[in-house]
Amino acid sequence: MSFLTVQWWSKVLGKQTEARVLFPDSGKPPFPVLYLLHGLSDDSSMWHRMTRLESHAAGYPLLIVMPDGYRGFYTDNEEGPAYARHIGEELPALIERMFPVRAQRDGRAIGGLSMGGYGALRVGLGHAARFCSIHSHSGAVGWGQNGRPARTASISGQEEGFADELLRIFGKKPEGTAHHLLTLAKSAKKAGRLPKISLDCGTDDFLLADNRAFSADLRTAKIPHSYTEFSGGHTWDYWDEHIREALKFHAVNLGVI
Repeated sequence: MSFLTVQWWSKVLGKQTEARVLFPDSGKPPFPVLYLLHGLSDDSSMWHRMTRLESHAAGYPLLIVMPDGYRGFYTDNEEGPAYARHIGEELPALIERMFPVRAQRDGRAIGGLSMGGYGALRVGLGHAARFCSIHSHSGAVGWGQNGRPARTASISGQEEGFADELLRIFGKKPEGTAHHLLTLAKSAKKAGRLPKISLDCGTDDFLLADNRAFSADLRTAKIPHSYTEFSGGHTWDYWDEHIREALKFHAVNLGVI
């Protein structure tokens, strides 16, 4: 696969930003696109640097776009940039101008890990008419949900004041808003635009309870999805292993296998 870095001025963010792009060596254009989101404190380089993504994706006629999501949880922040609009609308428009890709719903998929797992659900469900499939690895699906503006549990590696940061992102009462994943899923289902959803989490992951609870909420709401637990923790070894299942999941839904 070919590897490119795309840099541009984002009108939505009001700043220069970038995305890393893996371009397939097989298949014929126009290609479908997978938007792959990083976790908190990471950047657009991490999926390529920390996993064997390029090797795992070899043979799939699939463009993979890895944008920089900063620390905004890929949602339209209450006090800050509109990251969901940036990832869900502005970025695909740019990619579809620059590359020979399919510019319709059945040509777009989205996934991510941790913060990016929440982000994939937030963007994919919030723009359900634009994405056909969503995956979340070890998703940070507890923040901004069920009336909680922020978890009280500590997050490994996060500095003091993180709860205040989450309040600026999600506000005081996120339930029922565009930050609330269950609300978005119900709306997408009602509109007949629910993407295919795949969730997974490691049995040693500190976010396991939140992922179990979110899957249970989806089942109660009769939102079709798959949820799988594997051995492992909140680590790159886990994500390197299970991005392979995610790639196959998206390839099936994008119609390339």
